[in-house]
Amino acid sequence: MNDSEATFFGHPRGLATLFFTEMFERFTYYGMRALLTLFLSAAVATGGFGMSEQEAGAIYGIYTGAVYLFCVPGGWIADRILGQRHAVWYGGILIAVGNCILAIPSGHDLFYLGLMVIVLGVGLLKPNISAVVGALYKDQPGYRRDAGFSLFYMGINLGAFIAPLIAGTVGEKVGYRFGFLAAGLAMVIGLVQFRLTGRYLGGAGLEPQMHGAEKTRNIRLALAGLAILVAAAVAAYFGLIRLTPSGLAWQLLIVMAGIAVVVFGGVLFFGGLDAAEKKRIGVIFVFFVCAALFWAGFEQAGSTFNFFARDYTDRSWLGSWFEDGQHPASWYQSVQPIFVILLSPVFTWVWVALGRRNLDPSAPLKFGLGLIQLGLGMGVMAIAAALVVSSHGKVMPTWLMLTYLVHTTGELCLSPVGLSNVTKLSPPRFVGQMMGTWFLGAAIGNTVAGLVGGEVGGGSAEAMPGQFMRMLFIGGGAGVLVLLLSPLLRRMMGGIR
Repeated sequence: MNDSEATFFGHPRGLATLFFTEMFERFTYYGMRALLTLFLSAAVATGGFGMSEQEAGAIYGIYTGAVYLFCVPGGWIADRILGQRHAVWYGGILIAVGNCILAIPSGHDLFYLGLMVIVLGVGLLKPNISAVVGALYKDQPGYRRDAGFSLFYMGINLGAFIAPLIAGTVGEKVGYRFGFLAAGLAMVIGLVQFRLTGRYLGGAGLEPQMHGAEKTRNIRLALAGLAILVAAAVAAYFGLIRLTPSGLAWQLLIVMAGIAVVVFGGVLFFGGLDAAEKKRIGVIFVFFVCAALFWAGFEQAGSTFNFFARDYTDRSWLGSWFEDGQHPASWYQSVQPIFVILLSPVFTWVWVALGRRNLDPSAPLKFGLGLIQLGLGMGVMAIAAALVVSSHGKVMPTWLMLTYLVHTTGELCLSPVGLSNVTKLSPPRFVGQMMGTWFLGAAIGNTVAGLVGGEVGGGSAEAMPGQFMRMLFIGGGAGVLVLLLSPLLRRMMGGIR
């Protein structure tokens, strides 16, 4: 069997290369993410930075938001300069280097430098590896592409499941810096695998869309943008720009909203699109808004729910394994991914079975269902928080686990379907940028999740039930609205499912 005939569970063999690359990258990301707020808010005597929960939440939001924000220039650089495959490779190198910097015992400045390097790396890798997955399914039916993305999504969550159990345990019980080092080594393994099996990708994502003088101009623009970023970092280091974590997080939100307007407006009005393409870009914009709202709730796993696990959850199960009698709070970051691993094959089978019978629900319908389930998960947390207040103690882990279960089913309705549909709806010459806007929605959501997590984690237990109820009404109400608009959105998609 030659390379072109090899398969991976009935899918192109190149999907395995991308599956494992993304698995190790997500191990790196989620291993570090599980520790970030705990490390920042831990006492200096225990190896942390001794920050308040509000500060830790804001920094978490800035970091996770910036990670996805830089997917926009990352997609642009791949389309115009590097090509998607090379962007994945160089992005992985930056991620590995950044995590190794975090592992160096140091003060705040070097730690923040490590975060910046990781941000640049994920910005290059994340949108473009998904775009290469889409390229493997060129000219194949939509349900096949959806099934491939669901399998790819399982690889993401396999890495996310393992990471908190290994990096989280090492970080909380041995030393936070060793946890960051474990995360960095995982990316090195992923890079080696990507290089050794890259031949199975064929020509997918190998060449940029632009060449010659136009590529040279784009390189100059990219270098100018990098110079501005370095200048801003130097100015902040020397105190020429005075920033607080919360203030910077809010400013980042404003910048991201402005970028969304510029990117979508530029493509719509100056991209040379026909009427059908403009309608499809409009649908991508709706999906972008839905994604931002969904991730604002879902990504509180690393902020709000992480603090809830540390402060209000009974962690005595398997506590005898550890000196303090409690298992690591970061373990709960593995619950959501394991649900995805268990349920992804079920959702994949359902979408394929329905697709073969022309009964596959439309993407807008799936988005609406995902948002409704986000709201229901917040309702579960409202009950758990009320029990904390009434008992003046801690609640069983089952409440967090039930919340993660409901959020996971919502995620499987929205996220892999969103990834797939952005690649289908985007004009070929703008696929990298449109994938970047999908992650821009995640950037906005992650930043909000950090701000909310800091407020909830640093506030009183008595305020939590009301805070979670507000999240229930926002998420659930948005989901109902999308369901009502789904017939219109389907027409705008022009027959693409």
